[in-house]
Amino acid sequence: FRYTMRCVYAHFPININIEPKGKYVEIRNFLGEKRVRKVDMLEDTVIIRSETVKDQLILEGSNIQAVSRSAALIHQSCLVKKKDIRMFLDGIYVESKGEMNADE
Repeated sequence: FRYTMRCVYAHFPININIEPKGKYVEIRNFLGEKRVRKVDMLEDTVIIRSETVKDQLILEGSNIQAVSRSAALIHQSCLVKKKDIRMFLDGIYVESKGEMNADE
């Protein structure tokens, strides 16, 4: 199964560091904060950066529950707290989800 996620930001660009094996991701500079958010991927889920689209992440794995929970953990780590969520739309959102093709 494959989930694609996009980083959305208005002012401060979100920096994403992916561990070389794709087992965890570090999110930096969210809303200009100094805090580093680390999210571990569940089970056999692997995260990669898209080569064609800027600020796009691709989560792949054989277990749909593990892939969707990993995407939810990334999304929840970048929720805006104590601000008007209608104005601060920054975050990492799920763009598409579905099955991987056999040729990929």
